[in-house]
Amino acid sequence: MTETKVDGKQLALMFQEGAAVLGKNVKKVDALNVFPVPDGDTGTNMNLTITSGVKEVHASDQSHAGQVAKSFSKGLLMGARGNSGVILSQLFRGFSKAVEKKQELTVADLEEALEEGVKTAYKAVMKPVEGTILTVAKEAATQNAVSNDEAPVEWMRSVLHNAEASLKKTPDLLPVLKEVGVVDSGGQGLVYIYEGMLQALLGKTTKQEEESSAPSLDDLVKVEHHQNAQSRLSTEDIEYGYCTEIMVKFDKEKLLHNVYDENAFKSELERLGDSLLVVSDEDLIKVHIHAEYPGEVLSKAQTYGSLIHVKIDNMREQHQALTETESNEPQPNPKSSSQNDKNPASYGFVTVSTGDGVEALFQGLGANQVVAGGQTMNPSTEDIVNAINNVHANHIFVLPNNGNIVMAAEQAAKVSGNHVYVIPTKSVPQGLSAMFAFEEERSPEENEDAMDEARKQVKTGQVTYAVRDTMMEGLEIKKGDYMGLAEKDIVASGPTMEKVTMELLANLIDDDDEIVTLIRGEDVDKSMESAVSTYMEEAFPDIELETHEGGQPLYSYIIAVE
Repeated sequence: MTETKVDGKQLALMFQEGAAVLGKNVKKVDALNVFPVPDGDTGTNMNLTITSGVKEVHASDQSHAGQVAKSFSKGLLMGARGNSGVILSQLFRGFSKAVEKKQELTVADLEEALEEGVKTAYKAVMKPVEGTILTVAKEAATQNAVSNDEAPVEWMRSVLHNAEASLKKTPDLLPVLKEVGVVDSGGQGLVYIYEGMLQALLGKTTKQEEESSAPSLDDLVKVEHHQNAQSRLSTEDIEYGYCTEIMVKFDKEKLLHNVYDENAFKSELERLGDSLLVVSDEDLIKVHIHAEYPGEVLSKAQTYGSLIHVKIDNMREQHQALTETESNEPQPNPKSSSQNDKNPASYGFVTVSTGDGVEALFQGLGANQVVAGGQTMNPSTEDIVNAINNVHANHIFVLPNNGNIVMAAEQAAKVSGNHVYVIPTKSVPQGLSAMFAFEEERSPEENEDAMDEARKQVKTGQVTYAVRDTMMEGLEIKKGDYMGLAEKDIVASGPTMEKVTMELLANLIDDDDEIVTLIRGEDVDKSMESAVSTYMEEAFPDIELETHEGGQPLYSYIIAVE
């Protein structure tokens, strides 16, 4: 007899298989990035987001379909990374709201849930753009061919068919996709998820890439966690609160610019926590560490390759649950009661950046928490929420400093409360300019307006390298060449960093500008700067030039022009 309903266990398997198929195709989705810059991370972001959702499902009661959907939505919400991850989380947030009270789901229930998910996802985006994951989700949810008494597998087959057809049309809706010859990366990621969900209904399973080729950390980790050693501590004594395990598959392109040295990598990570274990071979790195800011660990690891496994556990919550079970007495809130006894500051700041020098710049301007992340690693909603929770202030400003992190920051602000304000900074220069505009004497609303206006006044340039050959807006770009980006546009390309930097500066600077700030990346030889300085003196004698050590990976220079 053909099943006409989906129960909780089947729905959990659908989500799990959706994640598995996407996980196997992460690099394919990442490769669809329109711009040939070393940060094509749509697949990575969606994979980490959905993995967080599946993890939450595994910990939930799977006897009730509505509860499974709710758990999946919760995991997606907190694990969401990048715009694609946030949109994915909103798609299934709407889905879960529509079915949260249902024990089993009919085709009509599933259809209504997917339509509600599309509405929720569109509402989450201020200016929806057609030809993206939103369009694929919307057109996949348009169902007319399946009746309610037919099997969910036929409905899911129709959803996948519609999604694939919509994906093929995305280049016709977004000219830049047609120019480069690719389909939308977020839409492709969603198609993979739907493919996995159909496979689950068909009784097929997909195993993600086997991890057995890499040495196992299991026995070593057991030593670090020997016999519930955490139970001998109080919750407040746990200095590094997140048990973080990651696996990175080496990427040849990234290794050309960031040579992997295991001892040097360990030294970098030792600054971020304790209980560190690193195992690597010719293909993979596996890391276990107790860290306070897991995003920093992920960011450093991703400079060598692609994240194919991430597991982060809150040890304070685990410890509290353990001690409550043992004593049957409630424990103090792990967010440091001693801190809560202090009078909060009027204002606090959370910023996102990568590179020790850039972090120091933000801290020098008053940032209380700097979340590691940026072009190469977008922090999750939960990463930002944790940073907000660690700022003891009545009013907290969040500066994401990257266009692909703004939505996650806004989602984190909603979770954290109405005392959090997001300044939608899309670059490090915008973030620094916004921080400069802050004044203690102003009201939160006045500061929000002033900071938002300030970030609009600065122009941003970036120098990086091309990860593939391409042609964009008449500019021929060769793999490995340097590129100069003025805001979102590639305006210069060539084999030498000096020439590309000069061409970018010429494009950015106009007669009204007064100050240019160069933030130097980790791969820049300082001796090269003499040529750039000489060029600035000769071409723009009235411009004040400042240079700072940023230490950011992959981007040789971040440039602010004001």
